Amino acid sequence: MSIQNSVFTNPSAFTALRALNKVNRNLDKTQNKVSTGLRVASSLDDASAFAVAQGIRGEIRALDSVRQGLNNSKAVGKVAVAGATALSNLLVDIRQKLTELANSSISATQRTIIRRDYDELISQAAGFVANATYNGFQLLTSGANTVSTLANLGGSQLDLTRQRNVKLHLNSMATATTTTAANAQSVLVGEFSRLEATVAQALGTLGAEVRALELQTTFLEELRDTTEIGLGNIVDADLARESARLTSQQIQQELSVQTLTIANGRPNTILGLFRR
Repeated sequence: MSIQNSVFTNPSAFTALRALNKVNRNLDKTQNKVSTGLRVASSLDDASAFAVAQGIRGEIRALDSVRQGLNNSKAVGKVAVAGATALSNLLVDIRQKLTELANSSISATQRTIIRRDYDELISQAAGFVANATYNGFQLLTSGANTVSTLANLGGSQLDLTRQRNVKLHLNSMATATTTTAANAQSVLVGEFSRLEATVAQALGTLGAEVRALELQTTFLEELRDTTEIGLGNIVDADLARESARLTSQQIQQELSVQTLTIANGRPNTILGLFRR
């Protein structure tokens, strides 16, 4: 039979102290969850869940990098499309001037004026092509290169195809002779037709490729959101539940302190046995 009345050993106090320590440990964990908003904040909370969560966090960062690359490429493509569109619109005026120059009934003075207008239009068209650049990338110049962009974490790529023939045919237009009606007609059915077809092809190709970049970006945004939701299911704390648990544990802590206080005062009752 154990001794219950001793001034040296207080089993009740030991029991109350162990209970208080347990409540305090649980309270610390709950307070950490409430303050961080995370159920798994480190490997000490749940080693396997934390390892999985770290891998998912790395995947989310990688998706962000891929999306950034796609957005950069979209900007390159949209600038090129804007330049090709402006050139396509200008071709309407260029064709009008070539048609006027192909008319043999105009005077030499009129031809000179029209040729001057024609040269200005060609110069403006060259400016559109030269200025269609973004972050050092050009798709319409003669020295252009195809721009390849990482499309997903699997290594697939999407391309923005170089359209260097636009500048080459525009240069041919700039150097073509339009001094006579016959010359102008030759340019109209030759160099101009080739430039017009090249610009139309460039618009179609670049438009489709930019659209593909936009669709891929949208898909990756949805994928990232879904992945982040999955990460939250692994590591996020249910704050409503934790708040209720925190209140319960705070009450348990108060009761444990009171119980320990009573247990610690038990040896004092022994003194009453020796009082007269």
